[in-house]
Amino acid sequence: MVGRITFDLDVLRSFVTGVELGGFARAADRLGRSTSAVSAQIRKLEEQAGTPIFRKAGRGLALTEAGETMLAYARRLLDLNDEAATALRGMAAEGWLRVGVQEDFGESLLPAALGRFARAHPRVRIEARVGRNADLLERVAAGQLDFALAWDDGTPAPHKTEVATLPVRWIGPRDGAALPCAEGDPLPLVAYDDGCWFRGVGTAALDRAGRSWRVALTSASLSGLWAGVGAGLGLAVRTPAGLGPGLRPLEEGEGGLPPLPSIALAIHRKEAELDPAAERLIAIVTDGVRDLL
Repeated sequence: MVGRITFDLDVLRSFVTGVELGGFARAADRLGRSTSAVSAQIRKLEEQAGTPIFRKAGRGLALTEAGETMLAYARRLLDLNDEAATALRGMAAEGWLRVGVQEDFGESLLPAALGRFARAHPRVRIEARVGRNADLLERVAAGQLDFALAWDDGTPAPHKTEVATLPVRWIGPRDGAALPCAEGDPLPLVAYDDGCWFRGVGTAALDRAGRSWRVALTSASLSGLWAGVGAGLGLAVRTPAGLGPGLRPLEEGEGGLPPLPSIALAIHRKEAELDPAAERLIAIVTDGVRDLL
């Protein structure tokens, strides 16, 4: 019987770091090892795998199909290892964390992130708030939230770290015509009942294009917007993240609609550096965003 293969986590970490940094010399610098030592680890990994995990691509290297598979499993093994280490260190951690998450990510991201954190830090109590961007940023600035995952609409904030940049799109019902109006009629919009960045960029784009518009439905919540769009009352302006069922982002130029800009998503901290438990939750939330996107 062929013996079981036990992969070395240090080797896997060198492999993942080298792929992410685009070179094993950089990985060696990051990990505090010599380049020759990291190269030896990669040779060992290929020997254990029993198949090449790299192929030549111009002057550099690229992953083979086996290498892509190895990378996915290596990341999962390292995540599990790091989570176990964090859990053991965090068993004694206590305290209170106050977290804010933008409405778009309340259902798609928050439950898994909080569950993963709670398993590692069972004694840390969490108060989570899902809300509108302006409210979250105000609460972070006032120290009422330790951090918030919120859109970066250009509002000055001293302690923000960009997580991702998302395209802004026209949002319509999954089934039905792209435009919920006859040609030449004002375009009906579904928007928040007060000014917001998304509504502003949408109406500004329509004005620049010489396209008339009207507000067909207003709501104080994102779920209200999605209900209006799903009912065919009008289009909304949003990113494709966290769309409700029965909705879709329109393709660029679809229906003759003008293009829209992108917007950054960021972690907004109340202070430049938070305690280790808060920073660990920020890392989990950031990972969740990247997986979601």
